[in-house]
Parts: sequence; structure tokens; C-alpha cells
Amino acid sequence: MGNGGSKPEQQVFSADAPVTFSQSVLDSLQRNPETDSTRAHDLELKVQSRVREELTRIRDQQSTDLSQLTDALTISPPKPPPSPSESTSTPSQPSTSLADHLRSPFYQDHSPRNPSGPSGASPSDTPDSGRSSDSVKKEIMDLRQKLESRKKVESVPKSVEQAKEKVVQCLRTNDRRPLDCWKQVEEFKREVGMLEARFVARVGR
Repeated sequence: MGNGGSKPEQQVFSADAPVTFSQSVLDSLQRNPETDSTRAHDLELKVQSRVREELTRIRDQQSTDLSQLTDALTISPPKPPPSPSESTSTPSQPSTSLADHLRSPFYQDHSPRNPSGPSGASPSDTPDSGRSSDSVKKEIMDLRQKLESRKKVESVPKSVEQAKEKVVQCLRTNDRRPLDCWKQVEEFKREVGMLEARFVARVGR
């Protein structure tokens, strides 16, 4: 026989009982309802909430702009009517604003004229008395109704909806890396800014 010793035999130990987890570990796993689907659902709800907040902010800003324009057009301090001597001696100056034009007593006079008045003056010598107060009030009410009709919330353009869907889709795909969606977020902000600029320009006309 050789001098080299024989290799020791390998021993394999097998468990007498199957591997089990303690009851506390099992209870902890059962009490944790969070899964990939629930995390994705929570993220989607957060994105939709942020989008709704942004749209609400834009609508509130539009309503504020409309209110300021309405106040500027319809509210101004009243001016006393010109005396008869001033109206006959000096011609009336043109109105410089819409409110002054509506308050002017010489605004679009369509009432019939008597050729000879109490003073015996001819129609060319007598200034127009202006429209009645009821007609002026009706003009102001029509203007207010037109302005109020613009306060109705318009439907969101398709480009804004598409930009919003891109943000939602990107955040669903990259739920663990939301910073990868910065391009989609910037595009959504740009579309919202363009919508707000178009609204302000349209109201200012």
C-alpha cells in the first residue's frame, strides 16, 4: 500500500424536521398589505391629485383676472352731469373709457326731437338729451352678462390632456425613479403656461 493517506469521506446532514417560520414572522408578513400593485396605485393617485391642484390653481387665477377686468370696466366713481350753460358753450369731449362712454348723457340718442322747445331753439342749436337711464342700465347689464359668461370653465385642450397622460404613464413605468420623468413634467408645465397665456390674451381683448 502507498504512503499517501486516503481522503476523509464527506458527511451530509439532513434536517429531521422541515424548515418553518415563527408565527411572529408570518403575522408580520400578513399585516403588511403593501405590494407592487398597491404602490403603483398610490403613486397614480398622488399624480392625479397634483394634476388636479395645478388645474384648480389655473382656474382660480383665471377667475381672479376676470374679476379684476370686470371691476375695471363696470365700477368707477360717478361724475356730475354738465350744466346747461356748459353744454351749450363748449362741445362735449370724447370719452376715454368704456365706462365713461356708457355713462355719457350723449350716448347714441335716438329719441325724437321737437323742432321748437320752450326756449324756441332749433334742433341744431339744442344739444342731445341722451338716452334714458333704463337703456343705459340695460347696456351695462348686457356687458356684465357677457363678462360673466366668460367665467364658465372651458374644457381642457387636447394638448394639455396628452401632456398629463404622458406624465402619468412615465411615473407608472418609473415608479422607483420619478426623476426620470422630468422631460414629461416640463412639457406639461409648458402646455399649462401656454393655456394660461392664451386665456389672459383673449380676456384682455
